Amino acid sequence: MAAFRLARLALMLFVGGVLTAPTLSAQQPDAALDKLFTRREVMIPMRDGVKLFTVILTPRAMSEPLPVLMSRTPYGTNGWGGTSGIAVGFRELIADGYLFVFQDIRGQHQSEGVFIMNRPPRDKSKAGSVDEATDTWDTIDWILKNNPTNGRVGMLGISYPGFLVNAAQVEPHPALKAMSPQASMVDTWMGDDFFHQGAFRQSYGTEWVHGRESKQAGTGPLNITRWDTYDWYRSFPTLAALAQATGATKWPTWQRFVAHPSYDSVWQQRAVQRYLTHTNIPTLTVGGWWDQEDGFGPQASYPALERTDTAGINKLVIGPWFHGQWFDETADSLGAIRFGRNTGDDFRALQARFFGQYLKDRATTPIAEATMFDAGTNTWREFGAWPPKNAERTKLYFGANGALSFTAPRAAAGQDTYVSDPANPIPYRPRPIPSYVEWNEWLTRDQRFVDGRPDVLTWQTAPLAADITIAGDVIAKLFASTTGSDADWVVKLIDVYPDSGVAR
Repeated sequence: MAAFRLARLALMLFVGGVLTAPTLSAQQPDAALDKLFTRREVMIPMRDGVKLFTVILTPRAMSEPLPVLMSRTPYGTNGWGGTSGIAVGFRELIADGYLFVFQDIRGQHQSEGVFIMNRPPRDKSKAGSVDEATDTWDTIDWILKNNPTNGRVGMLGISYPGFLVNAAQVEPHPALKAMSPQASMVDTWMGDDFFHQGAFRQSYGTEWVHGRESKQAGTGPLNITRWDTYDWYRSFPTLAALAQATGATKWPTWQRFVAHPSYDSVWQQRAVQRYLTHTNIPTLTVGGWWDQEDGFGPQASYPALERTDTAGINKLVIGPWFHGQWFDETADSLGAIRFGRNTGDDFRALQARFFGQYLKDRATTPIAEATMFDAGTNTWREFGAWPPKNAERTKLYFGANGALSFTAPRAAAGQDTYVSDPANPIPYRPRPIPSYVEWNEWLTRDQRFVDGRPDVLTWQTAPLAADITIAGDVIAKLFASTTGSDADWVVKLIDVYPDSGVAR
């Protein structure tokens, strides 16, 4: 949700783009946690005999059976679980009292088995079939049988771990009583991670997939030999040349990119919003307005669950955040934007209320259907439905000479043209672009560095006469053609700062 305060709106259209891969926040061990928890490391057997490495943190001062909070991850349990990385992100939950479980999924880090990216739901007609839901079920079953608990389990996870929370909803264990998929990787072709509406994100598909699949495939390190990754990627004349040089031809996900460039059944069976067909577990879906990786996911999985939510247990929170910013930061700002409050603290208090209600029978203030941060007024707003029922569809129209207007043009026809050079693709932020640097903030960066290029078209409104609040989907309908063999069109709706230049 955004409000545009007496400035202008601009639409920018361009082709291509170069991205860099994300990095998780650095997590520093907190020795004080060792005094709070007893740590156990176990290999939990799945139904097919594969064993998964699991860390169990039991509070030393536990005076009664506690509920379980579990996160499953491909990033390593010591990366944000165990006795490191949870001091801030789980601070309120630690204070409330839970038994924490962190698990490496199949084929990652210390777990056995084979890793499959975005493993789709299993074919139940095949004996012995497994998926992320069965692994979650088997883990919960083992935890409950071998630990003192109150018989209730909650799950939460951010990014890929958020996808793992969603996947568990397909075939949930009866003890699973509350779930919070956060910044979930929901549909990697339609809008998350690898593709945006089919537009391939080259560096993300290279660097991030390498981190997950190179060890299993037997390929070496990814040697990016130039400080500016824009130049490094341009040094390969084709994707095939890049794949050969990096060993990507051996990565299963890269093979999927090549074999399935369109939105076919292979991608559709992995699209979470297409297989979430029933809502029977309280779910708190979380996302960020400026999520640079999975902005699509939460806003696709929430309405999928909402279709069958007859009990009012499906909730949505979207804040003014980059990918996972709410976990271990005060989140009082993003880039040059200041929010006037610690939005991360706000969310973690709400998260504690959610799990306390369903795992501890704690009486709390009811959580709204949708809790959304209004970035124009720096306030949280609550809604009984999302998008709001009183929202009005509004159209913006392209016009001649770079005009953008809420009024339809009078001319019967018109066109704008540009010239695109595939050898000179448009960077998504000012160069040089080193890997992992400033990745979190790029969606809030000044966009004028690409304005004026021959392959960029910009339309802009006159100064707004009144404030405008945008809530819900922003959809671009293009009527376009190309003299090339294909094209990726990227559209940005941009808030133009007033001429005073004061960032607000």
